[in-house]
Amino acid sequence: MSKIRKILRMYSQQRPIMTIAAQTDASRNTVKKYLASFKASGFTFEEIDAFNDKELEDLFGKSKEHPPTSRMQSMQRCFPHVDKELKRTGVNRYMLWESYRKEFPDGYQYSQFCFYYNQWKARVNPTMHMDHKAGDKLYVDFAGEKLSYTDKDTGEVIAVEVFVAILGASQLTYVEAVMSQQKEDFIAACENTLHFIGGVPAAIVPDNLKAAVTKSSRYEPTLNETFEDFADHYGTTILPARAYRPRDKALVEGAVKIIYTKIYAPINRVTYHSLKELNTGIWEALGTHNSQLLKGRNYSRRLQFEEIERHTLMPLPVLLYQFKKHFYAKVIKNGHVNLGPDKHYYSVPYRFIGKRVKLLYSSTIVEIYSNYERIALHKRAKNPYGYTTDKDHMATTHRFVTDWTPDKFLDWAASIHEDVRLYILKILDRKQHPEQAYKSCLGVLGFAKKAGNERLTMACQRALSYGIHNYKTIQTILENKMDGYEESLFADELPMPNHDNIRGKDYYK
Repeated sequence: MSKIRKILRMYSQQRPIMTIAAQTDASRNTVKKYLASFKASGFTFEEIDAFNDKELEDLFGKSKEHPPTSRMQSMQRCFPHVDKELKRTGVNRYMLWESYRKEFPDGYQYSQFCFYYNQWKARVNPTMHMDHKAGDKLYVDFAGEKLSYTDKDTGEVIAVEVFVAILGASQLTYVEAVMSQQKEDFIAACENTLHFIGGVPAAIVPDNLKAAVTKSSRYEPTLNETFEDFADHYGTTILPARAYRPRDKALVEGAVKIIYTKIYAPINRVTYHSLKELNTGIWEALGTHNSQLLKGRNYSRRLQFEEIERHTLMPLPVLLYQFKKHFYAKVIKNGHVNLGPDKHYYSVPYRFIGKRVKLLYSSTIVEIYSNYERIALHKRAKNPYGYTTDKDHMATTHRFVTDWTPDKFLDWAASIHEDVRLYILKILDRKQHPEQAYKSCLGVLGFAKKAGNERLTMACQRALSYGIHNYKTIQTILENKMDGYEESLFADELPMPNHDNIRGKDYYK
């Protein structure tokens, strides 16, 4: 700008153009262009000399610019369409240039086409340095600035985190306020994003926050186990950004800056009284943001998404992801493992007795793993000290025990004789809980093999006449040990022998 001032000053002093060009180290044509602009402006030298550098640039910089030709204008009108089509899989610049030449046979050659396209792209969106394919990546991050809502009852202002996600190709953006950056809230926000866009991208690119990456690494970062399980459920891949490399996720970094003005500004003007109300306000502003035309383009993020990206996303699974926690425990001798938080027991195949297993549990299911193999799946039950058992997990003898029911014993007794059934019913009635009488029932009915059905029936008839009902009575009758002791049988239990003087076996002889 100082050179322009010098040229104009020398011209106002009526110096010749050749002298001005020589003393300002400028070509004669350049001096003539500046003088022509000066004459056309209508200003005096004193007025122009009072201009600052920016005003001088606006006045004389235009003299060096030429309006684009109709040929250039035709090509530039194609660039928004070219930029959008390049996001499609399998589309390249040469294919689009061929289409351009078919429509404009006198158009530019391929090298010039690419040169002017790069200039246009840098002018329209100078921060964009990566080409994003449709349906390829979803970038996620948390905004640095928090939002808040006011508790209606206490008046407390509660600060919340703001989750931001953006698709690489269409730049469709999703924003949600969550209570924390913990993995429960982070994964729930990621899932809400997938349902907002109506599909699953090929990869999710998070920052190195603990909810996504347990240990960052330049070559092979360790993913959070739960977040990796979430990705497996939706059939996508996790590609963490490199630590301290913001350009790996420049798109979402830019999106965060944009939402500060597009979403934070209108949100901060309103007082919200719950997280739900706050998110409702966010999503209203977000809808407006996604529907606005992109700078230098004739389409919005939403229109671009619907046209080029929605159909490239993978379909959503039928079931929502269930957030799972893990717990380690040892299988006890009865073939069950205890889920500590609920104090409830779940069965596993009996061959795993004594082994340490891993339990993954959600609000509805419990999965049990041994050496990365799922060995059991149960519905979650939260009743303390209860048992959930799959019969297929148990050994043959254990399965028989789990099938014990009052009806089973009564049916078994009825198959021998009605009086046997009646006696078994009396045994069951004597106990507060039927389970307490199962072993006695099993012992009585077991005599059918040893003594035969007829002798067992007669023993039960005789015991019924005495009015006492237990296993010992039937055993004594069948062994012909009742003589001389019938009066004692009317007690609730047979008298116990004095082990200090005689053995129990000799007591009844």
